[in-house]
Amino acid sequence: MPIRYILKQLLMPPGLLLLLLLLAWWARRRFPRLALAGFALGLGGLWLMSLPVLVEWSARQLEREPALAEAQWAGLAWRADAIVILGAGREQGDPGWGGVDQPGLMALERLRYAARLARASGLPLAATGGLHYGQPPSEAALMADAMKRDYGLAIRWLEEESRTTWENARLSARMLQAQGVRRVVLVTQAWHMPRARWCFEQAGFEVITAPMGFLSQGYDRPLGGWLPEARAIWQNSQLFNEALGLLLYPLAYAPDS
Repeated sequence: MPIRYILKQLLMPPGLLLLLLLLAWWARRRFPRLALAGFALGLGGLWLMSLPVLVEWSARQLEREPALAEAQWAGLAWRADAIVILGAGREQGDPGWGGVDQPGLMALERLRYAARLARASGLPLAATGGLHYGQPPSEAALMADAMKRDYGLAIRWLEEESRTTWENARLSARMLQAQGVRRVVLVTQAWHMPRARWCFEQAGFEVITAPMGFLSQGYDRPLGGWLPEARAIWQNSQLFNEALGLLLYPLAYAPDS
């Protein structure tokens, strides 16, 4: 397992907040005031991350691209050359599927939406996503298999080496632009779209955004979203990671680098 993965889990919420609680317990006798501050930050941070109202507020800051109206789907055929689906992890060795890896839940959302767009527009499909710690099959291959089995559609192009959104874009450009594909419909979660669009535009694509999986569209919850929910911790973790990536990517990847 790459050391960067371990460090990321420890230095990002909720791992960082749990570390704060652990350090507060360790320092409780020698540094009681510091321990109290660490305990308050750790516990308060975990409480905030568990709130659906924070999910909705954070998502509104990231979900900048409007959804495509269904009436626009057929017209994509004249505006783009291909539909590109970004990988989103995998579920490993599920016995329900014969022990075979399957696309992650977010990837399945993207596949379903891309299938609808492809049927309406007739555009060919591309999938991008590499290996899981070097172990085949790639995320792109898993998505192609699911698309074929579940929706009866073939994915024409598979990019199977990328590990990040930046590599999704760069390696897809190397594959697709050589075949004349320069205008793409990009399919990913709405909160991930700003960073994905930036990466693909930096790689030389003209991008039509097709966001889905919006988290900013709240619904009626007990206490207006101020009641903690387990799912909100995972969602807020995703949103925090995305906000950090959106901030750091332009610093780490200079245009045309």
